[in-house]
Amino acid sequence: MTQLRSQRLNQITHEPHSRLDAAVKAQDPFSSRENFARFVQAQYLFQSELQPLYRDPALVQLFPDLPTRCRAAQARDDLADLGAGIPAPVAGAPEGVSRAEALGWLFVSEGSKLGAAFLIRRVAALGLGETFGARHLGEPEGGRAEGWKTFTRLLDGLALSAEEERQADAGALAAFERFARLLQHSYATENA
Repeated sequence: MTQLRSQRLNQITHEPHSRLDAAVKAQDPFSSRENFARFVQAQYLFQSELQPLYRDPALVQLFPDLPTRCRAAQARDDLADLGAGIPAPVAGAPEGVSRAEALGWLFVSEGSKLGAAFLIRRVAALGLGETFGARHLGEPEGGRAEGWKTFTRLLDGLALSAEEERQADAGALAAFERFARLLQHSYATENA
């Protein structure tokens, strides 16, 4: 049986995903609200950079609910709850990505909502949750699992050339690299 595109993307991003998980754990974002705010700043930066993809008319044709899936506004509200500033953009944001590359970026962003189910439980100890301080980790409308299934069903159903498949792979790998860079930046910055 042929491997689905979402399965292949999951497979090729396994190693960078593991590295990113280790990097997040090393920063101990759940040790304090201040430390968690730095994590949220990285999330905000990443989601803000992806807003153009979530609003792209060609991509919205493929994924009709795409504009409602972006979590930049929730992360911004979380930062306000936490008394943390909105971080300045960091050089190196994705620009001019092809439609196929964008699919890889969106795959990573949407997939992170599954992991958010575990993170939202951790922030409860800090007095945070889906309505204060951790909105961006909240349960998407319709549920995490159903939202992911809908996204991957549409993603897997797209007809792509071999070159576009390579671009989607490159986009997914670049997304993990970018979030790792933003995470490092957020924790390295003074006065978060």
